[in-house]
Amino acid sequence: MSDIGKAPAGAGVQSAAVTEDEDGMRLDRWFKRRFPDVGLSHLNKLTRTGQVRVDGKRVEASTRLASAQTVRVPPLQQKTIAAPTVLRAPPSQDDARALRDMILFEDKWLLALNKPYGLAVQGGSGTKRHIDGMLDSMAGPDGDRPRLVHRLDRDTSGVLLIAKTRKIAADLGEIFRSRQARKIYWSVVEGVPHPLQGRISLFLAKGTGMGDERSERKPNERKDPEKMRVAKHGEVDARHSVTFYAVVDKLAPRLAWLSMKPVTGRTHQLRAHAEAIGHPIIGDPKYMGERAEKDPRRTDPLRAIPSDIERKLHLVARRLVLPHPKGGMVDVTAPLPPHMKKTFELLGWDAKQYDPIEDAPE
Repeated sequence: MSDIGKAPAGAGVQSAAVTEDEDGMRLDRWFKRRFPDVGLSHLNKLTRTGQVRVDGKRVEASTRLASAQTVRVPPLQQKTIAAPTVLRAPPSQDDARALRDMILFEDKWLLALNKPYGLAVQGGSGTKRHIDGMLDSMAGPDGDRPRLVHRLDRDTSGVLLIAKTRKIAADLGEIFRSRQARKIYWSVVEGVPHPLQGRISLFLAKGTGMGDERSERKPNERKDPEKMRVAKHGEVDARHSVTFYAVVDKLAPRLAWLSMKPVTGRTHQLRAHAEAIGHPIIGDPKYMGERAEKDPRRTDPLRAIPSDIERKLHLVARRLVLPHPKGGMVDVTAPLPPHMKKTFELLGWDAKQYDPIEDAPE
């Protein structure tokens, strides 16, 4: 990035080239990035009077920039260009090493991580260590850092895609929104779904709703605002969700290895779908709750879960296939997390065997 934002007071008119990473950025965002202390009202005045121009043409603060364009920056007062003093913690070498150990694929523009079980992707209440924060350790000299493209639940392991620039993040975001990304998850669920291959199509919403048996709560029981429930079409906040699934192997009638291909990307979609068809994912404290406990099959000794199986969420983002923003395809596969690998070995399941979901509709 240019040193234009560090120009001394009284400097004359300057010109700055828009970088590839700034392609598509609004002019006001560009100024915020280059000159953090230039207020929007002052920028509007500069553009209104024609003092700020792009390729010699008058513009507005909302104008979107293109790579290689030239921005004319007039002389700025010291108070508008002085960068604020921000005390930042030094980059964590431990975080950098941990992220490097997670890398499944990397090139100039993006990287794919194997996110481990139990590590959050973003911060939240009581969450101090997470992937988003750890990415600070990979920031460049100009402070620019890799960016998240999508999310995984804290206890879901597997492929997590990271963009190295703002432009690539925007391109990948559009690829995900347009459903060009092909995602395959593996899970271990209670019982064996019938049919062995199928399509789950439901409306999901957060919280409890009218007619939902989970709305009948015990006096001191707390509502889980993040838990998804099956909703009816037309309910407030209800969103359609679709998942294809296929049983890869089974230990009938106790357990099944399920391959799942989500078409939509709703919160907790796979976990809620598994519960909705009566086969919750092993180790899921959120969706092996009340409804599952009331299922008489849970008391059937033939369906008892082997005690050697760890009660951790058995869900992994196994494979991600999508177009690369720079051409070609990205195809990344994650290994099983340790607790799922142990379960597969215990049950004699071979992770290399044919996965029927590969032939499911796109």
